[in-house]
Amino acid sequence: MVRFGVIGCGAIYKVHCDALQHVEGGVLAGVYDIDSAKGAKAGKRYSVPSAGSLEELLQMVDAVTVCVPSGLHAEVGIAAAEAGKHVLVEKPIDVSVDAATKLIEACEKNGVKLGCISQHRFSESIRKLHDAVEAGEFGTLLAGDAYIKWYRTQKYYDSGDWRGTWALDGGGCLINQGVHYIDMIQWIMGGVSAVQAQVRTSAHTIEVEDVANALVEYKNGAIGVIQGSTSYFPGLAERLEVHGKYGSVILEGDKPKLWKIDAEAAAEGLYGGGVVMQPTPSLHLHDQDTVIASAANDPTALWGEQHRLQIEDFTQAIIKNEEPAITGRMALEPLKVILAIYESSRNGGARIEIK
Repeated sequence: MVRFGVIGCGAIYKVHCDALQHVEGGVLAGVYDIDSAKGAKAGKRYSVPSAGSLEELLQMVDAVTVCVPSGLHAEVGIAAAEAGKHVLVEKPIDVSVDAATKLIEACEKNGVKLGCISQHRFSESIRKLHDAVEAGEFGTLLAGDAYIKWYRTQKYYDSGDWRGTWALDGGGCLINQGVHYIDMIQWIMGGVSAVQAQVRTSAHTIEVEDVANALVEYKNGAIGVIQGSTSYFPGLAERLEVHGKYGSVILEGDKPKLWKIDAEAAAEGLYGGGVVMQPTPSLHLHDQDTVIASAANDPTALWGEQHRLQIEDFTQAIIKNEEPAITGRMALEPLKVILAIYESSRNGGARIEIK
């Protein structure tokens, strides 16, 4: 059994601890938080030791999941790697490419696995969409869009002194909330080559953006749109759209809203058969249907099983000495896109190429 320690007992730690109750080959062995009262409460909740220091936790585990503020991911992950522990960090991998690269290099140097949470890649419908693109079912890809129009109150940002700060949150609605679907669309579409963007702080008293719009160019020549916000009451289901020469797919809250790919039909008539917008019953994810509407307001309601699948994948990668499904280097890609959006906005919407 791979013994896991969870570092950081804030908003997301319960998802990790709950998932570890049902991971084949893994077990929750301890928790740690810099706030000893939080750590003690978490340890009591899950009947595991609450370490008095990070060093103490690292002595009792084989791997860690890092659930601290984003700007501390690399610092904590490097400490774990140098102690010979495998590292799974929450999204984003960190808030700068430099810090993320140092974490990647530390894990490589010390011979430990590194993964980054991007649990939506384990959604059945997103995997189906990715596979359809990979198989060439769409024909020439034309556009890929991601919309993350969520809502957070001022109280949300005031609930932690790190929230809404450049230093520890790394940004706002894009790097914290939007990173999930920015990763999905860049993964599905084959990578982003350039962006032009504008971001705003419109509805909250915070350092960082709460509204963002970006035009996207993909490496394959397709174009797209990324929109993110934490200002749009009451919060809408996140949405992906992929359009190709032979069809279109729309997902809302990881649930298929439209799935229409037909190379023959796309070549017939003059107008393509009229406007189509309907769910595809055969692709419904029945176990998730009841929580789709609330996912934008309570992300953990939908993501628990996807977290479990990713943590189990990471566990098996350790046991079998294989690469996890989402490596640290893969996690650099959405971070580069987000940082390029910020750079573009700082420069009046200039076109920023992504290396």
